[in-house]
Amino acid sequence: MLGSLEGDEVSPLSLISETLLEAGSDAVRLFHGRGGAVAGYKYVAVDWYAPAVFVTLYEDVAECDAFLAELDAYLVTLERVSCFAVQRRFLKGAPVEVKWGVLPDRAHESGLDFMLSLAKNQNHGFFLDMEPGRSWLRSRAEGKSVLNLFSYTCALSVAAIAGGADRVVNLDLSSRALSVGRENHRLNFDQESCRKVTYLAHDLFKTWGKLKRLGPFDIVVLDPPSHQPGSFVATKDYPRLIGRLAELLNPEGAEILACLNAPELDESFLSGLINEQLSAASCAERLPHPQGYIEAGEGWGLKRFIYKT
Repeated sequence: MLGSLEGDEVSPLSLISETLLEAGSDAVRLFHGRGGAVAGYKYVAVDWYAPAVFVTLYEDVAECDAFLAELDAYLVTLERVSCFAVQRRFLKGAPVEVKWGVLPDRAHESGLDFMLSLAKNQNHGFFLDMEPGRSWLRSRAEGKSVLNLFSYTCALSVAAIAGGADRVVNLDLSSRALSVGRENHRLNFDQESCRKVTYLAHDLFKTWGKLKRLGPFDIVVLDPPSHQPGSFVATKDYPRLIGRLAELLNPEGAEILACLNAPELDESFLSGLINEQLSAASCAERLPHPQGYIEAGEGWGLKRFIYKT
């Protein structure tokens, strides 16, 4: 099984085949070369957005063509795969080549649908590595007030509403991303449920007063970019955020989903900040990596922690 991968003897194609044959309609990572668990394949990731297999290449290496040819020859034998596409992130504009078929415009996960933009954007509108966060939030949201910071296209908000949240406030600098977020809610819920959701296209620190008036919140999601000048730089802005976070939390008790996607910053960066600046919070859980995300180093991938006050 994938979870017991050992050494460098496993073929990437065998891992892809194993996961793909077990996968249903839910979007999953088929092969996480970026995790470094299989030597020689850090340049590639392979994802399943039913019915498409989508390859992302991060480097232009000599082995790319042979890998793609082998994968193509395997995929054409599978009836359930009707599209094969490749994105080359190392080229300007991260162009996408559709080798055959038609790209889907939806991702599916746990009975929910999410808008996809596979053809033209580096970020497709749906992050596979946040599945454990969405699953946790859906299980914890019933009757709760949720603040979703750096919400992007609001997939976590969709999970919260699906889990019975009383209300969700989504904040992101990008009004375009929030527009997609609105559509994600319309795809899944009736008008009454959609009215539980608020969208704020604001800078976090400039709109802090408004967030305080909308609070307090029972659950706060922190999933910022690690280094996006003008929006959020983790080393500078995460300390500012954690230092003021108590102002937004329900004083009778709250939960925090705190995430960090920065391989250069280990887990102690985030845990140290919270221990120092939000001493009332204790770490309750570390969420696992989702299916397909095998990491050679424990702190390489997205870090997801649950804190409780």
